[in-house]
Amino acid sequence: QVQLVESGGGLVQAGGSLRLSCAASGFTFSMYSMGWFRQAPGKEREFVAVISQTAGSTYYSSSVKGRFTISRDNAKNTVYLQMNSLKPEDTAVYSCAATPRYLGKYYATEEYNYWGQGTQVTVSS
Repeated sequence: QVQLVESGGGLVQAGGSLRLSCAASGFTFSMYSMGWFRQAPGKEREFVAVISQTAGSTYYSSSVKGRFTISRDNAKNTVYLQMNSLKPEDTAVYSCAATPRYLGKYYATEEYNYWGQGTQVTVSS
């Protein structure tokens, strides 16, 4: 069955870095665009970043652009999110998601077929 399993979350001080990973199985990973979303307590889930099937295109939310980098390794069926210069407002549960579309409305949760359970990221001030 389809699985997306995130790892790499944790507690970090403001200004620090974390690298999230999302391991995929049960579908043809290289044929899916992969996104990262996050949800803070009391807030709606929001788009963070997306990468196209061959990693030729990436897009970021304005709040993370310049600090976060999304990448993928199709040989390992894994997508990554490198997060630098973390801020307390980055605190959230981070989830990866997969869509067979070439980006499409990449910022919209309804575009994505598969979701992981999420990993908690907490940034202390």
